[in-house]
Amino acid sequence: MTETPAARHHLEQQAGSLTTGTHIVLPDGGRTAEVHQVELERDDFGAPALVLASLTGGGTLRIAVGTTVTVVDGNADAVTQLPRTARPGQDSGQKAAQDAGQEQPRQLREEAATAAAAPAVVVPPLPPVPPALSGPSEEDLALIPAPQGTPESVVEAAAEAHPDAMGVLLLSDRLAKGVNFKSGSCLKDLSDLAHELFITLKDADGSLAVADLLNVLPFDGNPGRWSSVEASLALSSYICRQNGQSERAEVYEKLIRTPENQETDPFKARMAAKVRQRSLNEPNLYDKEIFRSIDNSNHDAEREWRLLRLESLLFLRAHGGSETIGMVELERRISNELEAVRA
Repeated sequence: MTETPAARHHLEQQAGSLTTGTHIVLPDGGRTAEVHQVELERDDFGAPALVLASLTGGGTLRIAVGTTVTVVDGNADAVTQLPRTARPGQDSGQKAAQDAGQEQPRQLREEAATAAAAPAVVVPPLPPVPPALSGPSEEDLALIPAPQGTPESVVEAAAEAHPDAMGVLLLSDRLAKGVNFKSGSCLKDLSDLAHELFITLKDADGSLAVADLLNVLPFDGNPGRWSSVEASLALSSYICRQNGQSERAEVYEKLIRTPENQETDPFKARMAAKVRQRSLNEPNLYDKEIFRSIDNSNHDAEREWRLLRLESLLFLRAHGGSETIGMVELERRISNELEAVRA
């Protein structure tokens, strides 16, 4: 028994080892195509999960990393017309009969015709890379007023305006020692102070003055520090929308998307956009915690959980809503939470 030339060009390998230029046998088993580009998609735990093999001439194969695929080692033409029932070896008598023009068995001829007539595999292309979001311009940033004095004096002015507000006094006492913008706890205190001024005391101007100390800080790649800036930007956007300052609100909404502009790799940007949209569609609104506090008649705990829910809703509002919660519903929910925590 000897191998045919086509059989000698047939190899098997795992999909994770595919490279550009490889000729791969398509899922119909009767055709090959050249791999133009290979991308690796990871699962939520960071492990390789899916190979995305873009084919020359269009289309993409989606293959699990551990799947064994058949590739062509050499001239692809030898395999392109290979029937799916072709055997890896034939004896010399059979080969001689074929060379003499002997007719193939009927079943083999029919299956070969079926393979030749099978439609080409068409795989939908990957979703396009999300467009890069432009950050605010210098003209946009000019809409954010400069602070009146030092950060410490801004905090002191807020405390003087509300001498009987214990929450404001506690936060301002901590910040009076010095505002350190590299300290995560200091940024958290500033954000909490801005929220306390607006939510509890309905002081929109004082809240914006404190929030703007944070709003102009650049994204430094640290999620912990940025979460305080993010909350401040979301609150500022809502206040300005309520006051009819739409242009200023748009600046805050551009700034809150700053981290989305950092990724330059198209594949990573596409994956990050999917994760981001999923988080917007499925926000944590602390329903279980709030209901548990209500059942236990723990009003202080209920208020704290509602403040966290309000923060999540304001974040969604600054992003223009999501696919599951529209703007009208968001406005209604935010109003309800404000009324509940102010009661």
